[in-house]
Amino acid sequence: MACDLTIIVVNYNTAHLLDEMFGAVEAAIGQLSVQKIVVDNASRDGSAALIRERYPDVELIVNAENVGFGRANNQALALARGRYLLLLNTDAFVDAGGIERTVRYLDAHPACTVLGVRLVGRDGVLQPSCRYFPTPWNEFLVRTGFDRVFRGARLVDDMAWDHASARECDWVPGCYCLLRREVVERIGLFDPRYFLYYEEVDHCRAEKAAGGQVMYFPDTTVVHIGGESAKSDSELSASGRQIPALQIESALLYYRKHHGLMGLWLAMLLTALGDAVLALKALLKGRGWRDVEACLAHTAATGSLLRRTAWATRPTR
Repeated sequence: MACDLTIIVVNYNTAHLLDEMFGAVEAAIGQLSVQKIVVDNASRDGSAALIRERYPDVELIVNAENVGFGRANNQALALARGRYLLLLNTDAFVDAGGIERTVRYLDAHPACTVLGVRLVGRDGVLQPSCRYFPTPWNEFLVRTGFDRVFRGARLVDDMAWDHASARECDWVPGCYCLLRREVVERIGLFDPRYFLYYEEVDHCRAEKAAGGQVMYFPDTTVVHIGGESAKSDSELSASGRQIPALQIESALLYYRKHHGLMGLWLAMLLTALGDAVLALKALLKGRGWRDVEACLAHTAATGSLLRRTAWATRPTR
């Protein structure tokens, strides 16, 4: 039976968050008719059993292995009956009435096809919510701190405004992403090559290329913890910042797909140059060899993943 909204949640070892997430959903849907689908990515913490016991209204898909965020979301489409689709993370807690407000916004604004919301941390501090597409250049500027020099560059995260009004942007984070059903009927959902990271960037890019409009909506707030499902992934430290190998891989796939081979080579060059700059900063600030070694490891890992992905043409998993 058709309904207003299908909420799609991908779960991986976050049983400790499910009660809070579902409780927030109940307070946020208002008068909407809602279908809930959870795709469990082979969790080892009893998540599937908890959902079966406490949430019998949830349609549960249990995978035998972790297929990644994008592919798991894609699985739910075969079951979805809503005129709108909400992609919601288990570590994203919506404020009261917030889901209904976003649906009503789409009802009133037919040009808008993808909608994101205001994201904050547990501490109430604003998180990047309204974003521009990444490029090898703007990511290099942010990593090295040279964005303070090249002030005219369009950075991925533009935080220099109050986030109090609706605003068109390039892409919105996938922790709360509301789509019209027609979007996936027209362009599909996520490119399955992205195991984790960049899938929503890629999808919003495809939707904008097809004539869609991606909007930021300020009147719904989501408390977003971030990184809960990825905690078990191997990570590389780059001058204080944890960069998962899967994030590096997805960035390579994205740049090859949207910027071509020359763009990929530029990304590699700027990655190596950025690591060199960060290593030099670490030495000048007396932080010792640990940060320098982390920068070298990041460059080496990026080169290794370039080979393992056959020059960013295929995923490693």
